[in-house]
Amino acid sequence: MSKKPRKRHDIIKELDPEYINVDPLEQTYHESIIEAPERVEALRARNTALLCIDMQYLDAAPGWGVFAEDNADVPVEAQEYYFSVLKNTVFPNVRRLQDCFRENGLEVIHVRIQSLTQDGRDRGNGHKMLNLLATPGSKEAEFIEEVAPVGDEIVMNKTSSGVFTSTNLFYVLKNLDIDSLFVTGVYTNECVSTTVRDACDLGFLVTTVDDACASVTAELHDFTIATLKARYTRIVNTQEAIDEINRHCEPLPVKHRPRAKG
Repeated sequence: MSKKPRKRHDIIKELDPEYINVDPLEQTYHESIIEAPERVEALRARNTALLCIDMQYLDAAPGWGVFAEDNADVPVEAQEYYFSVLKNTVFPNVRRLQDCFRENGLEVIHVRIQSLTQDGRDRGNGHKMLNLLATPGSKEAEFIEEVAPVGDEIVMNKTSSGVFTSTNLFYVLKNLDIDSLFVTGVYTNECVSTTVRDACDLGFLVTTVDDACASVTAELHDFTIATLKARYTRIVNTQEAIDEINRHCEPLPVKHRPRAKG
């Protein structure tokens, strides 16, 4: 007769409490993910890019797409929190990062949800089940003006949570000799998280900018950041990112910088 599995809390009671929450791999991950010297090398060689994820009307503007008036799935209180964070924190910080990258001659890449077809038949099954659809030329597919692309900055149109799954971004980044990525956008716990994990698995050095990302609740955002931290990505805030970039990159002459509106 097989033994009955022991419950987790019974096992914990028998263990030394000093070691229950100790991460035995913390130092290894810290050295390889957080302190990797290749990050500085990638900045100096301008082999670093900024990813701005889903900064569009579909999921980042009140009254449109996911937050349309006839969509009762998201409570009003959650919307008030989310749009307040976007307006007062995320959009301004993403714009600051974009300007910093542009001034230093670094790639700014914009990712959005947009189908190839008007009926969305090319979408991934996940987006079909969620009824997520932003068609070419629609308002939902438009970028938020404050953080929209400038000049010939690259735009990736995806129909899945992670951009690497449904686009040729990996191929493009390799053509650009990109080794390191700074990631911003929404939602932290969905498209941002999936992209960060995939990028890490594909060999990129990933930095997630905490105060340039958001979810519909603070709990979802904070939990995701805690889960990703020091495993798949380094976590910094906007000012820390800007200071690091300016420290290791020499700004381009003004005449060579793309100009953003506003």
